[in-house]
Amino acid sequence: MSKKQKEKKIESKEARTEVTEESENKKKVIVSTILQEEAAITENSNEARELYNQSRFGDLKEDGKVHLSLIEAFYLLEKGRIKILDGKNKEIPSSVFLKKAKKINPGFIVKYAVFKDMRNRGYIVKTALKFGADFRVYDRGVKPGEDHAKWVLFAVHESSYLTWHEFSAKNRVAHSTRKKLLIGCVDEEGDVTYWEIGWRRP
Repeated sequence: MSKKQKEKKIESKEARTEVTEESENKKKVIVSTILQEEAAITENSNEARELYNQSRFGDLKEDGKVHLSLIEAFYLLEKGRIKILDGKNKEIPSSVFLKKAKKINPGFIVKYAVFKDMRNRGYIVKTALKFGADFRVYDRGVKPGEDHAKWVLFAVHESSYLTWHEFSAKNRVAHSTRKKLLIGCVDEEGDVTYWEIGWRRP
């Protein structure tokens, strides 16, 4: 290999390295959010809107900001996609944020375990409080607005129990919303097992 060929090879390698580093830097853009009561509100930026446009995290508002639920915010915080600030523009450590979230929602840990597992599996998960459930879940490849959610999802700990009345109520929620009922059962190690319940006519 001639000296010129070697120089060209080195230049080509350096160019590829610069492109790779530039791509990584773009991926590592951290979006700032402000914690307000039961939501984390993003800055008005293209990076913030990408969280919504690509994976449907949060709700995009008219002012260009995205309102994230506490569970969504903690997930993105763990992924290094956002940072959470208080009203004085001081960054809130993840441990402090978790403590606040657990105080607001005593069932936060169990619900988060289910949310995280479903998200990591490639499903889009949104809150379903208006349905009387923990989450609504969209099938893989489907985004809210393109089609309806496929499941309503309830998160429970393996040590908890449901009465027949409570179980029946959850079935009615799914039936009335024309969705399948999914129960996410979280064990002591944080692993999740799913049970899908369907209606059958005798």
